[in-house]
Amino acid sequence: QVQLVESGGGLGQPGGSLRLSCAASRSISSIYVMGWYRQAPGKQRELVAQIIDGSVTNYAESVKGRFTITTNSAKNTVYLQMNSLKPEDTAVYYCNARRLLDIRDFWGQGTQVTVSS
Repeated sequence: QVQLVESGGGLGQPGGSLRLSCAASRSISSIYVMGWYRQAPGKQRELVAQIIDGSVTNYAESVKGRFTITTNSAKNTVYLQMNSLKPEDTAVYYCNARRLLDIRDFWGQGTQVTVSS
């Protein structure tokens, strides 16, 4: 089991930046894929970015070149740096940990990101 707590959401300006953090209750090791998902009103939850073993990353096409996912293993924390924000980035962002042993997903409670001028 792992508990995930997100922080760092809020109101961002178009073209601006926000950084999300996800603190895990236990060590983030290579047995987990860590990721960020988002869900906008009336839409399905979608993958934003994933990272495994602290280095291999995968991004949705819509955020490539703008968002960066990183980890700090000493702090058991995953970050999502969001630059060049667009109104369509508005959503609830969820931290995810996928245990590779049995492909079980753990989720945070979500944090709201609103991009508006």
